[in-house]
Amino acid sequence: MLSAEQNDLITRTNPGTAAGNLMRRYWQPAALIDELSGNRPVKPVRLLGEDLVAFKDDKGRYGLIGRHCPHRGTDLAYGRLEDGGLRCAFHGWLFDVGGKCLQTPAEPDNSKMSANVKQKSYPVVEKSGILWAYLGPGEPPAFPHFDCFVAPGTHTFAFKGMIDCNWLQSLEVGIDPVHTSFLHRFFEDEDPDKSYGRMFRDTSKDSDMPMTKIMREFPRPRIEVEPTDYGFRLATLREIGNDKAHIRVTNLIFPNAFIIPMSREMTIAQWHVPIDDVKHYWYAIFTSFGAPVDKDKMRNQRLELYELPDYIPRKNKSNDYGFDAHEQAHTTYTGMGADINVHDQWACESMGQIQDRTQEHLGTSDKAIAAYRRLLRRALDQSGKGERPIMVLDAAAAQTVTGPACVDGIGPAGDWQGYWQRTDAARHETKSWNGH
Repeated sequence: MLSAEQNDLITRTNPGTAAGNLMRRYWQPAALIDELSGNRPVKPVRLLGEDLVAFKDDKGRYGLIGRHCPHRGTDLAYGRLEDGGLRCAFHGWLFDVGGKCLQTPAEPDNSKMSANVKQKSYPVVEKSGILWAYLGPGEPPAFPHFDCFVAPGTHTFAFKGMIDCNWLQSLEVGIDPVHTSFLHRFFEDEDPDKSYGRMFRDTSKDSDMPMTKIMREFPRPRIEVEPTDYGFRLATLREIGNDKAHIRVTNLIFPNAFIIPMSREMTIAQWHVPIDDVKHYWYAIFTSFGAPVDKDKMRNQRLELYELPDYIPRKNKSNDYGFDAHEQAHTTYTGMGADINVHDQWACESMGQIQDRTQEHLGTSDKAIAAYRRLLRRALDQSGKGERPIMVLDAAAAQTVTGPACVDGIGPAGDWQGYWQRTDAARHETKSWNGH
């Protein structure tokens, strides 16, 4: 368990906090590109405790600037997109994507006032269906050459959802390989041919065994944590007999993401991004190594669970996450439906807005969570000393941070490392977008 001071240190990310300063050293998802399409591409954004507005100007350039006009503090999210920028609806002050004040039209013709006004702004870049923002000091780091960033747009799909609690709770659920055997347990296995776009519904590679069956029947895995240049690799081994093991390789991407296998052909890269200390969004990039992603199907599946414009879950605390006692007795472990996002949301939110880690008791199955907290505290110490923490990459280093391996398959228990390495190599050699 942690002290209250230690818990505050690793959870609070508003401006001026130690973890907030650290998180600002990295590109963070600010909005989906889908949110900045249509007739009026303006979106209020709250990110790391700051109120901002994202927009696309009439020249197609993206910007992220302070939400409140520096004139009298009115809300620029209601501004007008015109004349190369975003114009405040109160007195017509106009700001470009870099926060430069272009016009103060109520001032005299010879006024130099606009030259002396600069609205807060942050660098942004479009990548894999997400608008990324850099809120930190100096030059932004380079993006690693992960599969989700180098795959063509036809083979990626981005989505997000809001969770009503601190960001760290969701990240720690994502790197917990044991909870899948309980929280996501299904008492009957679905047809894998109907599994597209759905987690754990496929069969594991090199077998005809559904992932759901493996998670249900083998709940005591061996867990191996291997440090890497991006965070750590997590290997979860479930011995299933006949010298075979279910081998699942996932990854912690520092500081606030993980990359995991979803199916034989698709991986999920997921970031947990603080809105503030008590709310966050998960942003996911689904990457296909086979056929192009069916984006309409993926989007429609998820919009059954999330309500626009803010991607708020339809199942939530207000309706008990759809809990049904009969279902819990006969169909699913939680009784909250078949979508694992709802299960994870309940687990995270039920801990409280900020989990009180002074009351927890970690076991041996929580070694990945303990490893992450050590890594986070070390990076906080480095950042506080002005040193460069892990994954703040220059262009040369970014080219070497690739992959990472994501495997879910049945292989030899005695050669599990060789198995996942061969499986990952074969996937990258045969991916449909080779040479892109």
